[in-house]
Amino acid sequence: MKLEILTPDKTVFEGEITSITVPGSAGSFEILKDHAPIISTLDDGQVIIRNGKDSQSLFIKGGVIEALRNSIVVLAEGINQ
Repeated sequence: MKLEILTPDKTVFEGEITSITVPGSAGSFEILKDHAPIISTLDDGQVIIRNGKDSQSLFIKGGVIEALRNSIVVLAEGINQ
């Protein structure tokens, strides 16, 4: 799957992943390959990006996620460093 994480200032992440876990407004959820199309608002919280056995995480300040045909875009209001 292709993932892009964008803030108003910059592109934070762009690349291939196997899954992503995000802090949805109604609760945390994971997106895997061939996930049904979805658009959801995101709360402040941890985003976990996995590629095989490797993983990395970052904290976002709210935003929106869209997943469609194995392409995921996260528009975050900001990233906590």
